Amino acid sequence: MTAGQQALEAPVILTYPDARLRRVARAVAPDDASLPLALRQLEQAMGAGPGAVGIAAPQIGLDQRIIIVDCSAARRPCRHHGRLVMLNPVIEDRHGRVLGREGCLSVPDWVGMVPRSQWIRVSFLSPEGETRRIESSGFEARVIQHEMDHLDGILFIDRVVSVRDLVRRTKG
Repeated sequence: MTAGQQALEAPVILTYPDARLRRVARAVAPDDASLPLALRQLEQAMGAGPGAVGIAAPQIGLDQRIIIVDCSAARRPCRHHGRLVMLNPVIEDRHGRVLGREGCLSVPDWVGMVPRSQWIRVSFLSPEGETRRIESSGFEARVIQHEMDHLDGILFIDRVVSVRDLVRRTKG
Protein backbone atom coordinates (compact mmCIF):
# COMPACT_ATOMS: atom_id res chain seq x y z
CA MET A 1 0.00 0.00 0.00
CA THR A 2 1.41 3.41 -0.96
CA ALA A 3 1.29 6.55 1.16
CA GLY A 4 -2.12 8.15 1.09
CA GLN A 5 -3.98 4.91 0.29
CA GLN A 6 -6.27 3.45 2.88
CA ALA A 7 -6.82 -0.24 3.34
CA LEU A 8 -10.11 -1.05 1.68
CA GLU A 9 -12.38 -3.09 3.90
CA ALA A 10 -14.25 -5.72 1.93
CA PRO A 11 -17.76 -4.40 1.28
CA VAL A 12 -20.64 -6.53 2.47
CA ILE A 13 -23.27 -7.34 -0.12
CA LEU A 14 -26.66 -6.69 1.43
CA THR A 15 -29.16 -9.51 1.16
CA TYR A 16 -32.92 -9.60 1.13
CA PRO A 17 -34.84 -8.65 3.29
CA ASP A 18 -32.44 -5.83 4.31
CA ALA A 19 -34.53 -2.64 4.17
CA ARG A 20 -31.65 -0.67 2.59
CA LEU A 21 -32.23 -2.60 -0.64
CA ARG A 22 -35.66 -0.93 -0.90
CA ARG A 23 -34.40 2.66 -0.82
CA VAL A 24 -34.33 4.89 -3.91
CA ALA A 25 -30.74 6.00 -4.52
CA ARG A 26 -29.76 9.63 -5.09
CA ALA A 27 -28.09 11.03 -8.19
CA VAL A 28 -24.31 11.23 -8.01
CA ALA A 29 -22.01 13.80 -9.60
CA PRO A 30 -18.69 12.82 -11.19
CA ASP A 31 -16.94 15.34 -8.92
CA ASP A 32 -18.44 13.82 -5.76
CA ALA A 33 -15.51 13.24 -3.40
CA SER A 34 -16.91 9.85 -2.36
CA LEU A 35 -17.04 8.50 -5.95
CA PRO A 36 -13.52 6.98 -6.22
CA LEU A 37 -13.98 4.97 -3.01
CA ALA A 38 -17.50 3.92 -4.03
CA LEU A 39 -16.20 2.65 -7.38
CA ARG A 40 -13.37 0.69 -5.72
CA GLN A 41 -15.84 -0.88 -3.29
CA LEU A 42 -18.24 -1.81 -6.10
CA GLU A 43 -15.43 -3.35 -8.16
CA GLN A 44 -14.27 -5.37 -5.16
CA ALA A 45 -17.80 -6.57 -4.32
CA MET A 46 -18.52 -7.53 -7.92
CA GLY A 47 -15.22 -9.41 -8.14
CA ALA A 48 -16.09 -11.37 -5.00
CA GLY A 49 -19.50 -12.41 -6.35
CA PRO A 50 -19.37 -15.78 -8.09
CA GLY A 51 -20.06 -15.22 -11.78
CA ALA A 52 -21.27 -11.66 -11.13
CA VAL A 53 -22.01 -9.67 -14.30
CA GLY A 54 -23.30 -6.56 -12.57
CA ILE A 55 -23.67 -4.72 -9.30
CA ALA A 56 -25.43 -1.59 -8.08
CA ALA A 57 -24.31 0.77 -5.31
CA PRO A 58 -27.37 0.10 -3.11
CA GLN A 59 -26.33 -3.57 -2.91
CA ILE A 60 -23.38 -2.54 -0.74
CA GLY A 61 -25.34 0.07 1.21
CA LEU A 62 -24.35 3.11 -0.87
CA ASP A 63 -27.08 5.65 -1.57
CA GLN A 64 -25.80 6.52 -5.06
CA ARG A 65 -27.09 5.88 -8.59
CA ILE A 66 -24.09 3.86 -9.77
CA ILE A 67 -24.03 0.51 -11.54
CA ILE A 68 -21.28 -1.59 -13.05
CA VAL A 69 -22.10 -4.07 -15.81
CA ASP A 70 -19.66 -6.43 -17.50
CA CYS A 71 -20.96 -9.36 -19.54
CA SER A 72 -17.63 -10.05 -21.24
CA ALA A 73 -16.91 -13.14 -19.13
CA ALA A 74 -20.51 -14.36 -18.92
CA ARG A 75 -21.19 -18.01 -19.65
CA ARG A 76 -24.03 -16.90 -21.90
CA PRO A 77 -22.84 -15.72 -25.29
CA CYS A 78 -23.81 -12.13 -25.85
CA ARG A 79 -22.86 -8.97 -27.68
CA HIS A 80 -21.67 -6.46 -25.12
CA HIS A 81 -19.98 -3.12 -24.59
CA GLY A 82 -17.34 -4.46 -22.21
CA ARG A 83 -17.12 -3.06 -18.70
CA LEU A 84 -19.64 -0.24 -18.22
CA VAL A 85 -19.49 2.07 -15.20
CA MET A 86 -22.71 4.04 -15.29
CA LEU A 87 -23.64 7.04 -13.15
CA ASN A 88 -27.30 8.08 -13.09
CA PRO A 89 -28.39 5.73 -15.93
CA VAL A 90 -31.73 6.41 -17.62
CA ILE A 91 -33.53 4.20 -20.11
CA GLU A 92 -34.58 6.49 -22.95
CA ASP A 93 -36.23 3.92 -25.18
CA ARG A 94 -37.06 0.22 -25.14
CA HIS A 95 -38.52 -2.41 -27.44
CA GLY A 96 -39.61 -6.03 -27.25
CA ARG A 97 -40.34 -8.16 -24.26
CA VAL A 98 -38.63 -11.43 -23.36
CA LEU A 99 -38.77 -13.76 -20.41
CA GLY A 100 -35.45 -14.87 -18.94
CA ARG A 101 -33.93 -16.40 -15.84
CA GLU A 102 -32.30 -14.05 -13.33
CA GLY A 103 -30.42 -14.37 -10.09
CA CYS A 104 -28.94 -11.74 -7.80
CA LEU A 105 -26.09 -11.33 -5.34
CA SER A 106 -28.63 -9.81 -2.93
CA VAL A 107 -31.06 -12.75 -3.26
CA PRO A 108 -28.42 -15.48 -3.34
CA ASP A 109 -30.59 -18.57 -2.89
CA TRP A 110 -33.16 -17.97 -5.63
CA VAL A 111 -33.50 -17.58 -9.39
CA GLY A 112 -36.63 -16.67 -11.28
CA MET A 113 -38.16 -15.96 -14.65
CA VAL A 114 -38.44 -12.21 -15.22
CA PRO A 115 -39.84 -10.28 -18.20
CA ARG A 116 -37.53 -7.54 -19.53
CA SER A 117 -37.22 -5.39 -22.62
CA GLN A 118 -35.22 -7.08 -25.39
CA TRP A 119 -33.59 -3.82 -26.57
CA ILE A 120 -32.87 -0.58 -24.67
CA ARG A 121 -31.21 2.77 -25.23
CA VAL A 122 -29.56 4.08 -22.08
CA SER A 123 -27.95 7.42 -21.31
CA PHE A 124 -25.59 7.88 -18.38
CA LEU A 125 -22.52 9.72 -17.16
CA SER A 126 -19.11 8.10 -17.13
CA PRO A 127 -17.05 8.54 -13.94
CA GLU A 128 -15.15 11.26 -15.83
CA GLY A 129 -18.39 13.20 -16.35
CA GLU A 130 -18.83 12.38 -20.04
CA THR A 131 -22.43 11.90 -21.19
CA ARG A 132 -22.75 8.55 -22.95
CA ARG A 133 -25.57 6.82 -24.78
CA ILE A 134 -25.59 3.17 -25.76
CA GLU A 135 -27.97 0.70 -27.31
CA SER A 136 -28.03 -2.77 -25.82
CA SER A 137 -29.93 -5.97 -26.43
CA GLY A 138 -30.24 -9.51 -25.16
CA PHE A 139 -28.41 -10.57 -22.03
CA GLU A 140 -26.52 -7.29 -21.55
CA ALA A 141 -29.80 -5.32 -21.76
CA ARG A 142 -31.28 -7.68 -19.15
CA VAL A 143 -28.33 -7.09 -16.80
CA ILE A 144 -28.51 -3.31 -17.20
CA GLN A 145 -32.25 -3.31 -16.44
CA HIS A 146 -31.72 -5.61 -13.44
CA GLU A 147 -29.01 -3.36 -11.98
CA MET A 148 -30.98 -0.18 -12.68
CA ASP A 149 -33.91 -1.66 -10.74
CA HIS A 150 -31.68 -1.73 -7.65
CA LEU A 151 -31.34 2.06 -7.90
CA ASP A 152 -35.10 2.32 -7.36
CA GLY A 153 -35.35 -0.25 -4.58
CA ILE A 154 -36.71 -2.99 -6.86
CA LEU A 155 -35.48 -6.59 -6.73
CA PHE A 156 -35.92 -9.22 -9.43
CA ILE A 157 -38.27 -11.11 -7.08
CA ASP A 158 -40.66 -8.16 -7.44
CA ARG A 159 -40.82 -8.71 -11.19
CA VAL A 160 -41.27 -12.48 -11.48
CA VAL A 161 -44.39 -13.40 -13.40
CA SER A 162 -45.53 -15.78 -10.65
CA VAL A 163 -44.11 -17.00 -7.36
CA ARG A 164 -44.12 -20.42 -9.05
CA ASP A 165 -41.37 -18.97 -11.26
CA LEU A 166 -39.02 -18.67 -8.25
CA VAL A 167 -36.73 -21.66 -7.91
CA ARG A 168 -34.16 -22.41 -5.23
CA ARG A 169 -30.67 -22.07 -6.72
CA THR A 170 -28.77 -25.33 -6.90
CA LYS A 171 -25.29 -25.39 -5.41
CA GLY A 172 -22.42 -26.73 -7.43
